[in-house]
Amino acid sequence: MAGKSKLSIVTNGLLKENPSMVLVLGTCPTLATTSTVANGFGMGISAMAVLICSNIVISMLRKVIPDKVRIPCYITVIAGFVTIVQFILQAYMPALYSSLGLFIPLIVVNCIILGRAEMFANKNTIFDSALDGLGMGLGFTMALVLMGTIREICSQGTWLGYRIIPASVDGMGIFSLAPGGFFVFAIIMAGIHYITRDKSKIRKEFGLGGVEDMKLAEEELKRQQEEEKARKAAKEAA
Repeated sequence: MAGKSKLSIVTNGLLKENPSMVLVLGTCPTLATTSTVANGFGMGISAMAVLICSNIVISMLRKVIPDKVRIPCYITVIAGFVTIVQFILQAYMPALYSSLGLFIPLIVVNCIILGRAEMFANKNTIFDSALDGLGMGLGFTMALVLMGTIREICSQGTWLGYRIIPASVDGMGIFSLAPGGFFVFAIIMAGIHYITRDKSKIRKEFGLGGVEDMKLAEEELKRQQEEEKARKAAKEAA
């Protein structure tokens, strides 16, 4: 990671490598907890807290943990922080804790957290690992809040409980169900892909890159011919 700026480590998880919408990790909680904005935000913040703390500890222990048992060690560390988050939610936010239910303890085996532990925290410094956890956690939270916003407004006409669409307008209940979650998930993924896609690759896929290469080759050939004519004219003049 030498030469990579601290800011880019944080911003990488927001869009370019968004864990939910680009890397397609943690799909189960993404679909299951985004029927409302509050649930999505609560799930995202909980996962981000675990991600940051586990990244820091795993980075501290990366030279101590044997390679053969690193995954069980990661799970043990993550499970400890998940338990702390679970107790905090249960004590101070019982409504959110009841709403999220089983998905809080399932953070232990969330692919995002395990993936960042294996791919980043295990190979980088403590500070960089904390920044990576922050960036990936923010990206995950943003994705959940965005999905929750669309689904809650379309199904209930509200946002965080505040009415956005008049009560006289019937909501589309399908958005609070699994099919609506998959639909919103696909739409957001398509939008992010369109924004972040490499247009040069698209031109090559459709053969447009070959046309541009031919034009460049023709221009280079003309330039060489003109240089050859100039050299001949200079020899004749001499």
